Amino acid sequence: MQSFVKFSHFIGKTFALWVLLVAVVAFLIPEQFLWISKYISILLGIVMFGMGMTLSLADFSEVVRHPKSVVIGVVSQFLLMPLIAYGLAKGLNLPPEIAIGVILVGACPGGTASNVMTFLAKGNTALSVAITTVSTLLAPLLTPAIIYFLAREWLEVSASSMFMSVIKIVLLPIILGLIVQLFLKEQAKKTVDLLPLVSVVAIVLIMAAVVAGSKEKIVESGLLIFAVVILHNGFGYLIGFFIAKLFKLPYNDQKAISIEVGMQNSGLGAALAAAHFNPIAAVPSAIFSFWHNISGPLLATYWTQKTKK
Repeated sequence: MQSFVKFSHFIGKTFALWVLLVAVVAFLIPEQFLWISKYISILLGIVMFGMGMTLSLADFSEVVRHPKSVVIGVVSQFLLMPLIAYGLAKGLNLPPEIAIGVILVGACPGGTASNVMTFLAKGNTALSVAITTVSTLLAPLLTPAIIYFLAREWLEVSASSMFMSVIKIVLLPIILGLIVQLFLKEQAKKTVDLLPLVSVVAIVLIMAAVVAGSKEKIVESGLLIFAVVILHNGFGYLIGFFIAKLFKLPYNDQKAISIEVGMQNSGLGAALAAAHFNPIAAVPSAIFSFWHNISGPLLATYWTQKTKK
């Protein structure tokens, strides 16, 4: 069992490698992965269920202890990334489906990978977890609303149907995970170490389905989308850091907020894009999932080295 747990953590740490590997395979033989498309929402629900199993009251204590930092982080998450995405879409005159996809990534809450990166960067990990938790719980309301207001000039957006989607694939699984943790505490503890493996497998399969279903569009627009994703992610880190600095938050909080703003729950973006828009709209989420797992460790390494000096 111990060796399996080590394998699970190894898979979690090398997440970006598996995303790249499976994406390449899905691109070369897309017909082998198209069947996954109908299960995207279920796969993301499994990831969110795992998140629910790892949450505790301690994760919310940071909200009470340092409400200013949490509010700045959550507001920055839902304000900066959508506006950066909108600015890139307008400034680069992106095609409608790609513009929708970029804004969709920007409107998603932070991903759990940001908590790991904050820890590695010697940032305020408790704050990072609190921001991720609060932003995820607010996502059913804020994500559809943001997409509706920013993306409707490109395509018709149904905020109500997206609201129900986020409820089903984010909020309900998290609540179920919390219930399992509450009533089956000992059994839940035994499975927590296996969650990195389950999460990686689920997200990698989602990305494979997206790549397989959008091969032609990736050939046509892949470099453009990749460039936009790098800019989106980079501006998120940079502006998030300076917003926290502007409000005179402690340096460790600045690092946490920078990473929280820059890293998104791209799995949710891919699931919503696949369910409500053209499959190409899910490609920015797929590329973001790969890229932020490269940029995040690079940024964390920079801050770690700076802390040592």
